[in-house]
Amino acid sequence: MRTWQVERRKRTRHLIELGGLVVKAGVVELTGDDRAILYGALLWMAEKLKSDQGKHARNLWVEKGKKAFEATTGAAASSEGAESVLGGNIPDDPR
Repeated sequence: MRTWQVERRKRTRHLIELGGLVVKAGVVELTGDDRAILYGALLWMAEKLKSDQGKHARNLWVEKGKKAFEATTGAAASSEGAESVLGGNIPDDPR
């Protein structure tokens, strides 16, 4: 398999995993699959992370996400476990 094909498959898998999180959070159902609402909410989240409240928001969201993973899997959520679902690194809680 060519390098570009491998990279394309990695990217596709990553995008599918991110979409799965949107569905798993119930956002698709709650918004009636309205793409404008979803995109607007993601833009709001990005603005929040860039703001002076970004660090606080990140800490709250990481904690909430870890608890949700624990509740879903029934196992302790570790950065490694969440990484496989999220497809990336989860920053350590600086508290």
